[in-house]
Amino acid sequence: MAQTVLHKADSRSIADHGWLKSFQTFSFGGNYNPERIQFGALRVLNDDTIDGGTGFGEHPHDNMEIISIVLEGGLKHEDSMHNVAIIEPGEIQVMSAGTGIYHQEYNKEENVPAKFLQIWLFPNQRNVTPRYQQERYDTTLLPNQFIQILSPDKNDAGVWIYQDAWFHLGKFDAGLKTDYTLKGKGNGVYVFVIKGSIQVNGQDLTERDGLGIWEVDKLNINILTDAEVLLMEVPMNY
Repeated sequence: MAQTVLHKADSRSIADHGWLKSFQTFSFGGNYNPERIQFGALRVLNDDTIDGGTGFGEHPHDNMEIISIVLEGGLKHEDSMHNVAIIEPGEIQVMSAGTGIYHQEYNKEENVPAKFLQIWLFPNQRNVTPRYQQERYDTTLLPNQFIQILSPDKNDAGVWIYQDAWFHLGKFDAGLKTDYTLKGKGNGVYVFVIKGSIQVNGQDLTERDGLGIWEVDKLNINILTDAEVLLMEVPMNY
């Protein structure tokens, strides 16, 4: 029988540091909620806005798969692997922190806010050699379909990570119906509505709502208004 957990947008924690406003679906930093630790291997889903000319100074990570998806503006990234990059809308970035990395990320603009999702997954291998990858995707090439932007297979579409996880992103027109068939046995899917409103297996969701579903093989999705949707399929036991 299908199991679900609903996280409405206004139930997320907020961290307001002036230069950074972060809406946090799961416990993060000083916002601790024992009922919001993770969804399977998905540990962090932060919906961040950084003011122009500001950003995160150098800080460490280890043994975590860290994914960034820029929604508006752009981020300048630098890390201890000597990667220097600009990440913009239509791109996904992944860092496998493994044995340890340092990085910093700043809004690339002085006066325009940057908005992005930062997502952390527990890896299926610890202490791997750190790695960095960044790729473009274009949802306009396949409108009204989910496109794969992340997988566990380096030869598959999108970036890859050390976890049996798949991310799909799609932009849809109102009135359409679509579906998603899970790839891995024992996996669940966390649905995050970036824009618009949808219905998933009978549950209505609006902008920035999240719905975790597991013990199902397939999602039935009705697009209620023009919408942009991120699906994160992750192992529930890892």
